[in-house]
This record gives sequence, structure tokens and C-alpha cells, in this order.
Amino acid sequence: MLKIAFCDDDLEILNELSILTDKYRLEKNQDIQYIAFQSPFELMAEIEKGMSIDILFLDVLMPGENGIDVAQEIRQYDSNMKIIFLTSSPEFAVESYTVNAYFYQLKPIWAESFFRLLDQAIAECSKEEKQGLIIRCKSGITRIDLDKLEYCEVMKRTLIFHLSDGTVLESNGSMEVLCSELEQYSFFLRPHRSYLINMEYIQNISGKVITLRDNTEIPIPHGKYAEIKDLYLQYAFERKQVFMP
Repeated sequence: MLKIAFCDDDLEILNELSILTDKYRLEKNQDIQYIAFQSPFELMAEIEKGMSIDILFLDVLMPGENGIDVAQEIRQYDSNMKIIFLTSSPEFAVESYTVNAYFYQLKPIWAESFFRLLDQAIAECSKEEKQGLIIRCKSGITRIDLDKLEYCEVMKRTLIFHLSDGTVLESNGSMEVLCSELEQYSFFLRPHRSYLINMEYIQNISGKVITLRDNTEIPIPHGKYAEIKDLYLQYAFERKQVFMP
């Protein structure tokens, strides 16, 4: 289910957005849940508690705190939320990109432009969901691009994600649950009960270890070499990678 939130100090705008969203989900047959906030402080209180929001329509000018400042606070907790600014003037468009805003919606809000914007934002969310993993870590809610996930290891109840750019993220969880969530992706291999690796990053496979491109060595359990080698060769063949005799 997609979760959308509206934050605007104008009750009339909130009612208008609610009506448009009801109409949109009926016409498009979309499974959407939405919630409205009249105060940015109420919004932040829920985000700090862990509320996950896919798309946020956020007013730029509100009493007490403007939308740009609120967006900067949100980015400390969630780097993936699609933030769409509500504004009567496009003058904030440039500044909005400093907080990685998705777009801005000019007031007054017309159904046609609102529907078109929702189409684009929802399509982007769906695309990211198919090739991404959302985790909760110390820095907040973070989305990992699966093609950038080099490998993951587990230590007790902590999953440690190693990304191709050197970033390391930690999240509570189990390797079994992670593997079940990613089993649809053919490029992941679990050679060891404590490791899950992206086969795109394999540099070498020997009798005892798998060496990744960054020279990380993943141990191969006794008797598993042939199975792992065959799985990798099958994956490489399906990817039409070149083999030398």
C-alpha cells in the first residue's frame, strides 16, 4: 500500500487534496492511504516515531517553520521520501532541490496537474521498490539500490550492508528474512550462512574463498565449492558474459 501525507496550514487546501486523492485512487484503482497534517510539528513528531511516508505534499510557507526547513529535518530520518512542495510561486523551485525534492505543485491545485504528478511519483516509487531495499539504520530510513549492494554479512542480530561506494550500513534483522525478501533476484548468492553476496562483484572463486572486486574474501564452507562454482557459471552464462576456454 502506498502512503501519502499532506502538510499545509490551510484546511481548505488539505480538504482539496483529500478529495483529489480519493478521486485519483478510485479512477486509477490504486491502493493508497493518506494522512493530513495542519502543522509541520505534528508531521515531524510522527516521522520521528518511525512513520514511513512514500509521497509528501508539503507547503512551503507555514507559520513557525517553512517547508524547506522541514524537508531538511525529514532528510535526517528518511532519504527516500518523495517530497513535493506546495507553493503559490515557482521562486522556491531552485531552493527545493537542495533538499532533494521530487517536484513542486503550484497553487491553485488543478486535478489534471495533480493526477499527472501523482502518476509520475507513484511510477517512480514502484520502480524503486522493484530494485531497492528499504532498511532502518542509525541514520534513519534508507533505501539501498540492489545493484550497489556488494555483500551483506550478519553478526548476531545485526545485518551489515557493504555498498560498492564503500558505504557500510547496519540494521537489525536476520539473514534468513533478508534472503527470503531477495530470493526473486537471481544475482544474489548465499555461499555461507553468514553472508549474502551480489555475484556481479565476484572477482575470483577458489577452493576456500570467494574474492570480491574490493579484495574482500568470503569463506566457502567445506564441500560447497563445486555447487557455488556451478551457480556462478550459470549466472554468468545467463548474463551472456564472455568465457575463454
